[in-house]
Amino acid sequence: MHIVQIIPELIEGGVERGVVEVNRGLVQRGVRSTVISRGGKLAAAIEADGGRHVTLDVCSKNPFTFLPRAVQLRRTLAGLQPDLVHVRSRLPAWLLRVANRRLKLPVVTTVHGFNSVSPYSRIMTRADRVICVSHAVKAYIQQHYGTPEAIVRVIHRGVDPAAFDPNHLDASFLERFRAEQGLAGRFVATSVGRVTPLKDYETFIRAIAAARREIPNVLGVIVGGTRADKRGYEARLHELVRELGVMGAIRFVGSQSHVAEIYQLSRVVVSCSRKPESFGRSLVEALAMERPVIATRHGGALEIVREGRDGFLFAPGEAAALASSLVAASRQTFAGLRYDALSRFSLEAMVEQTLAVYTEVSGAVRVMRPPPSPAGGVLPD
Repeated sequence: MHIVQIIPELIEGGVERGVVEVNRGLVQRGVRSTVISRGGKLAAAIEADGGRHVTLDVCSKNPFTFLPRAVQLRRTLAGLQPDLVHVRSRLPAWLLRVANRRLKLPVVTTVHGFNSVSPYSRIMTRADRVICVSHAVKAYIQQHYGTPEAIVRVIHRGVDPAAFDPNHLDASFLERFRAEQGLAGRFVATSVGRVTPLKDYETFIRAIAAARREIPNVLGVIVGGTRADKRGYEARLHELVRELGVMGAIRFVGSQSHVAEIYQLSRVVVSCSRKPESFGRSLVEALAMERPVIATRHGGALEIVREGRDGFLFAPGEAAALASSLVAASRQTFAGLRYDALSRFSLEAMVEQTLAVYTEVSGAVRVMRPPPSPAGGVLPD
């Protein structure tokens, strides 16, 4: 079997990491794997894991180059001769729609988020199978597009047990970060994600300020970079910290590569997302590190967090409710979080379920397909 995944680019992010993980899982199972994207720092990982990366501009939204790029994509796919194409974003899905008119390759899409309801977004539901990363996303596309039950499959994102293992961490980073940020003796509540209004760090900061009455040693750590167009928002957050007088209780640590280690240094991990998250990968990663989680009560978090068992849920924007959850987490002992998270959200299960969809759609067996004959290859324009 030969699978091609298409994604705009491979810079960073949960969707991109999922592509890398599926590529690795396919290769480990003897399946030929190719990823098409504009490139990025994760492209090297595709080839390091035994797959192939093909660089094409499937990212630009320039309407004047759309048709030439669709033709280029068709030529590439004709040469690759895959059994199936798996597309993970709207613009590449539209390019594929045009490129595939003559090829008629089986197509699988993954809906990774609650995209705006529009004809442009509808393309993600026009496939032989539509994978949704949560039941919440499935309900969303069925409500707005009437996607037939028969073609929808829910496959939760899986966590890599090797990447998030409390027993295999960078000891030097743990020691350095703990000292630099003054974490010793503190009740550390961490929130991970880019600094944008959608992450609602205002509520996180207000909750930390309120929780100090019951947890005097509480420390809120915000882990995430800030894009240039969000610098004003970050400045407003710093101003809020000053207004509330909690300068010693909030740390902005920027983007970090040692996320597993930061989870380990935390007592609880918090997601304040104002908009429903399609899944909530950081929540599962934290649980795999044996850390309880607190999240807003909507979206994919409802499929991850069991109230009082592995964390707590609170209404979006309710700083007082989040503060109460922080206090509750400080008084409760949680156990077995890693085992439970890996049993419900395993990377192995994600890959196997994805491969099962590929086999179902393509009808191909799980073996490498022989190369095309000389008569095959690029189709005429």
